[in-house]
Amino acid sequence: METTEPIGIDVQPVTSWLESNIAGSVSPFAFSLITGGHSNLTYRVTDANGADYVLRRPPLGMVLSTAHDMNREFRAISAAGKTSVPVPKALAICNDESVNGAPFYVMNHVEGVVIHDVETLDTAIPSHDTRKTIGYSLVSALAHLHTADPVAIGLGDLGRTEDYIGRQLKRWSTQWENSRTRDLPDMDTAFQMLLDAKPPQRYSGIVHGDFRLGNCLVNPSTGQVAAILDWELCTLGDVMADVGYLLNNWVEVGETPARGATEFPTSAGGFITRDELVGAYSELTGFPVENIQYYQAFQHWRMGAIVEGVLARYLKGVMADDTVDTDSYRVQVDEIAAEAVRLMRTLG
Repeated sequence: METTEPIGIDVQPVTSWLESNIAGSVSPFAFSLITGGHSNLTYRVTDANGADYVLRRPPLGMVLSTAHDMNREFRAISAAGKTSVPVPKALAICNDESVNGAPFYVMNHVEGVVIHDVETLDTAIPSHDTRKTIGYSLVSALAHLHTADPVAIGLGDLGRTEDYIGRQLKRWSTQWENSRTRDLPDMDTAFQMLLDAKPPQRYSGIVHGDFRLGNCLVNPSTGQVAAILDWELCTLGDVMADVGYLLNNWVEVGETPARGATEFPTSAGGFITRDELVGAYSELTGFPVENIQYYQAFQHWRMGAIVEGVLARYLKGVMADDTVDTDSYRVQVDEIAAEAVRLMRTLG
């Protein structure tokens, strides 16, 4: 087997670490960067016997405060594995930066399809019945997460539970200021409107922070969600934030989404509607979904700060890819910031 060395992997020391810490793994290892991630870098690791693992590490530079925390992500996946939420099995974490220049962790490889665009959807899951199953399976996973007891699974001290939106507004406004590449008045307007209309927190629990179809591995035959991925933003707080985020990404047939630079597979049809999604969530959790436009506006604004950070990292050349159209990221931020303002104005 040919051992490859993609950017972000120092093969010799990582190989030694894998041999010592991943039971049953056999060198040499082949490493390949899995495309599609815009934050932490994800690699498929294949050993000499053909066994596959997944390695996650931070981007190669410009790590913002509290972001890209490998220990937090590893801990969240380990804890979620104790619940009915489908996740990969967390295997081992390395905090010795002399091994690979940054902390990283390894989890098992889960078979499934990531439905990140319409082409993948049409090829892997043409059946509308299967697409409906995906929607209900995804909502079920979210409901299991939100009704899990953080203390019982070891996440009771993951963060403060109260005033989640207030803390998030402070965090992402700081990160916006640290990574912004230009002036964008809609981001500032939306921030002030969100502060002024911040609702009381009614339902508290584990918040994934990036819960959407594109962060799931799906069994294409059954439509069941095989694993929820990308736990780097997981914390404790207002679970309605996850619901608002999922709804923003659940674009229905004929809609024009706020983010023209991003493709939404659900717009191809065959999936359950937003109303059905919300109804299933409420039935499974017992949490009535109220004031959801606020949470959708918040998530658009937060996503604006996140995407601007991704843009800044690409411009600095630290994302292991110099072929990306950075103008598309500017368009995304412009459009979702404007949508955040529009949604807040609908609240009166």
